[in-house]
Amino acid sequence: MGRHTTASCKLCRREKEKLFLKGEKCYTEKCPFSRRSYAPGQHGRLPLRVSEYGIRLREKQKARRIYGLTERQFEGYFDKASSRKGATGNKLLEYLERRLDNVVFRLGFAPSRQAARQLVRHGGIDVNGTKTNIPAFQTKPGDLIKVRPKRVALVKVHQEKANDYAPPAWLTLKTENEGQVASLPKREEIDTVLEEHLIVEYYSR
Repeated sequence: MGRHTTASCKLCRREKEKLFLKGEKCYTEKCPFSRRSYAPGQHGRLPLRVSEYGIRLREKQKARRIYGLTERQFEGYFDKASSRKGATGNKLLEYLERRLDNVVFRLGFAPSRQAARQLVRHGGIDVNGTKTNIPAFQTKPGDLIKVRPKRVALVKVHQEKANDYAPPAWLTLKTENEGQVASLPKREEIDTVLEEHLIVEYYSR
């Protein structure tokens, strides 16, 4: 299955919680989830009994949708995480957070991960002085992330709307269009609401 291309708000409704996929719209009254918080479809309002497998599946799907990944990509990150020492769930989140599109979003250069992915793909980001248009690029401590001159005006418009935003502790915002990866992200520094142990249990079944 390819990347989801239909209405993002249906994904929030399916998971029965806000995933903040649309950026600023998610914080306004226009958010469809605020009006219809039940799952889409004719049976969306019906109460369902969810099995243990279903609970784990939904957590995995929620993580995929938050970070905007295909099933193959997500499985690849899990395989990498499971091959490293330490808690697999924490390593998985570390890989997801270190993606360039996520770092651009976390630095406040884009209103959502989807917008950050587009900014990267269109060649709007430099990593250590080199144009990088690969959203999945794995950043590392010390990397300098800079918005290219042609995209600075677009970023400024977003920052004016969210002028009280502060990046997480593992990132440093040097100027309004440049930031740095200060360290590897720790679990307590990641505000994504996920129960990663359920994802590990899903793949370990």
